[in-house]
Amino acid sequence: MKELKCPKCGSVFTVDEADYASILQQVKNQEFEAELRRRLAEMDSRHKAEQQLASAKAQQDFQIQLNQKMAELNAKEAEIERIKHQGQTEIADLRHQLKNIAAQKEAEKNLALAAKEQQIASLNATIGQHQANIEIALLKQKNETQEIIRRKESQIQQLISDADLEKTQAKIRESELVKRHHHELQAKQELVEYYKDLKTRMSTKMVGETLEIHCSTLFNQMLRPVMPNAYFEKDNDASDGTKGDFIFRDSEEGTEYVSIMFEMKNEMDTTATKHRNEDFFKKLDEDRRKKNCEFAVLVSLLEPDSELYNGGIVDVSYRYPKMYVIRPQFFIPLITLLVQTSKKSLDYKRQLALAQSKEVDVTNFENKLIEFKDKFGRNYRLASEKFQAAIDQIDKSIAALQKTKDALLSSENNLRLANDKAEELTIRKLTHMNPTMKVLFEEARVQNTPEEQ
Repeated sequence: MKELKCPKCGSVFTVDEADYASILQQVKNQEFEAELRRRLAEMDSRHKAEQQLASAKAQQDFQIQLNQKMAELNAKEAEIERIKHQGQTEIADLRHQLKNIAAQKEAEKNLALAAKEQQIASLNATIGQHQANIEIALLKQKNETQEIIRRKESQIQQLISDADLEKTQAKIRESELVKRHHHELQAKQELVEYYKDLKTRMSTKMVGETLEIHCSTLFNQMLRPVMPNAYFEKDNDASDGTKGDFIFRDSEEGTEYVSIMFEMKNEMDTTATKHRNEDFFKKLDEDRRKKNCEFAVLVSLLEPDSELYNGGIVDVSYRYPKMYVIRPQFFIPLITLLVQTSKKSLDYKRQLALAQSKEVDVTNFENKLIEFKDKFGRNYRLASEKFQAAIDQIDKSIAALQKTKDALLSSENNLRLANDKAEELTIRKLTHMNPTMKVLFEEARVQNTPEEQ
């Protein structure tokens, strides 16, 4: 096996002995040699043509680049000439501007000094006039203030007398209201004692009914028609961990005047262990407080043989405030009694509050008068202090203007130094720390040197 490499593509391939001999014979063939010479000549001529074409193109590109470089060089030379001429012009303008600035500063200094002198004189005259006006205003204000204080003191004395009279009348009215309320309470207490004398037992109508249903039915039948806006519903709010059975509320003209927390206890609802009414007092009082009720009522069938509870309405306020224990037959009478008593108490409270508010108004009026005198005196002191502060500020302004005058006078030396610096200005100093301008000036100097020689 022989390996052969293609002269065109460079691929390597293997042939056996017979194929190798055949290929060798072809190579040695005269026609193959002639074809080879012809192709070599063709390739040589093609290579020469490509070389000539590439040489012509390269020469053409070089000529184009040369022309571009020459154009750029000419443009740069023109730009250098322009910059050199512009720099010379700017230097001349700068020197002229510096001379004008120095002259202008000198004129402005003189004008400012004259204006400040005139302003200081005017301020001195104004200050003198203001001081005279301030003294006149202070004297006038003091006289007016004293007159106002005298009038206010007279008014205060008159108002105090009126207030004392009104206070006395209010106390008389309050005493009368207390007496009238005492009589009304005594009459209601007699009515309560009357109901306590009623000694009846629960009717057979309640057999087979629960106590809650019975009380709810009684209320709807007897009180709902005459109290349509009253609230009487089961207490279903157990958010605080406990709840009563029923809540009764009623209001008048948007004001709640009575509220009752009810708890119903039936003997049949209890366990074999007999409970007493006192066992539920604490819980009922807690429910009343949590639900913000004024009264607490235990409607109970417990302790059926107790003469105390069978007597009627039992007031247990000695144990817990505003708490009553009743039998079911006194459910409606107790609500009626508490409603009537609360309504009368509401009227008394309104009248008493009105009388107290008048007394409070008189007291508040006296306090406001005293507060007015204090604030008036304070405002007078503040006004006097502000007048004095204004005078001090004017004195400070005069001192500041004097300092300004001194500063303007002392600026003459600085302006002279600035003029000297402008006269000493040279091209070397202008081009210092400015490399661009420095290079341009040096190039211009180098170009002008051969011409001078």
